[in-house]
Amino acid sequence: VSTQSTGSSGINAEYGKQWYQRRVRGVSSKPRKLRIDSSEPRTTIRMSSQKLTAEEEVLLNDFSKSVPRSTSILFHLNALFVSATPIWLFWRIQQLELDTYGIMFAIVTLVSTFLMSLAYKNVKYSLKHKIAQKRHAGVTAEVMQQVADASSDMKKTVKKEKDDRVLFKKTEVADLEATHFSIFYNNALFLFLVIILSFYVLKNFSSGANYLGSSVTSACIVAFLSTGSN
Repeated sequence: VSTQSTGSSGINAEYGKQWYQRRVRGVSSKPRKLRIDSSEPRTTIRMSSQKLTAEEEVLLNDFSKSVPRSTSILFHLNALFVSATPIWLFWRIQQLELDTYGIMFAIVTLVSTFLMSLAYKNVKYSLKHKIAQKRHAGVTAEVMQQVADASSDMKKTVKKEKDDRVLFKKTEVADLEATHFSIFYNNALFLFLVIILSFYVLKNFSSGANYLGSSVTSACIVAFLSTGSN
């Protein structure tokens, strides 16, 4: 009897404890799951669609290495032409057959074209600012003369508009001269290096190795020197 009374009293005590927790403290026997709402309000930043002025666009182009599409096409065509020139040299003098070495000719020409185009852009970027500084006085005098020879309405042109004309004209002249000089300088340097390497440095190598080494090495040297000009 004593054992049964002790067991029933233990059950009653446990039941009473649970009842006390539920009713008095308001604590559930099962743990509650906390729900954390991690969604945060999204903040959208809208950039103002303010357009650049013509003067700002010119200044932005001056400090950028990117070239217009027409200039890029001109660079790639000239680079392709000068890179393919050694093929004629080795085909006629070194007797390299086109059907045998055609794949090597194509790969070397493409690699040289890429490197020469890069050299054109680097040299043009470096020369453009120097030419613009040297041509500033002459361009300014030319624009002022054009304004003076214009009608009476043009004579009333404000100073800002005159400065914009000088800036546009100076940029146009510097861009044209830098483009042409960059093509001439890099082409002359490339062909000079090809002749020196093929006829003197690599003359004891086979014809295929001579062409590969002289063409690729010359293009790499030209591209490397163009980065130093910056």
